Amino acid sequence: MNGEICWLVELTIKPGQLETFGALTGEMVDSTRRELGVLSYQRFISEDRKTIHVFERYEDSAAALAHLQVFAEKFAARFQELVERKRFVVFGCPTAELKAALDGYGASYATLFGEFAYWA
Repeated sequence: MNGEICWLVELTIKPGQLETFGALTGEMVDSTRRELGVLSYQRFISEDRKTIHVFERYEDSAAALAHLQVFAEKFAARFQELVERKRFVVFGCPTAELKAALDGYGASYATLFGEFAYWA
């Protein structure tokens, strides 16, 4: 992964909050588009429209940490009112500083399996 960090987060939308969550997601997408080092920033919704899957990918731990700082300052309070976090899995090898920040979100960690010649 060459230092890349990505995560997959599973969220449950609180009843009656999908429209508000959509508006907040629009703000977050616009803000994140201006950040350096963001390789992928996507949201997916389940067929029953109750579960959101968040996929984010960053060039490195520094870019991911910078994103989390913006998220905490601008969006975290409103975000937490709209969803319940079910799962937060981080892929790659985060720095100690990034891991400390991610631990606050209840993250679990996965590293590459084996010494194979993976590609992105």
